[in-house]
Amino acid sequence: MKPVVRSPLRDQIRQTLLDGLIGGRWGPGDRIVERQVAAEAGVSQAPVREALRELAALRLIEFSPNKGARVRELTQADLREVYVVRAGLEETAVRLRRPPVAALRGHLERLHEAAGGTLADQVRHAVAFHREIVRAAGNEVLLSVWESLGIEVWTHLSIRLLRTHALENAADHEPLVAAFERDDPRAAVMLRDHVLAYAEARHENG
Repeated sequence: MKPVVRSPLRDQIRQTLLDGLIGGRWGPGDRIVERQVAAEAGVSQAPVREALRELAALRLIEFSPNKGARVRELTQADLREVYVVRAGLEETAVRLRRPPVAALRGHLERLHEAAGGTLADQVRHAVAFHREIVRAAGNEVLLSVWESLGIEVWTHLSIRLLRTHALENAADHEPLVAAFERDDPRAAVMLRDHVLAYAEARHENG
């Protein structure tokens, strides 16, 4: 594993575990063995245990007596709970302060460019778009709570495990940018509904 400058070891392990969940190394019900992860990363079990606890707080894994950590079985209800909270936070952010349109247009351009790329690129740029909105509110508590939801990993897992639509493309975000540009009083509600749609949409054959 490549060292990350000035990044706590726990954070590096946490990212390794998240990459494994997103990439499919571990699926629902699979056990994540602390000793094995620690050996692969060349570290003690302590930072692995800390990282697992953080993922448990995100409700991505669960601990069972005498069985250790296992990947949770995720449901549509789990997904909706996360997105209901996320939608409320983003709506609040807009009501506190409107985001800079120029910055959002920059993210939108990158979303257009990512359209022909990988799903990971699309998700990353879409999350960056929404992070810009929350950060612009200027409320560190709000931003911290939003970040704590683990939005990028939840998006990946919902697509892979629940077969939800990605809904992470430029076309879905164009109306939001236009609303902010014209200072539409309905922008906050539009954003809330946009986020809630992530938890509802499914593939046609799902």
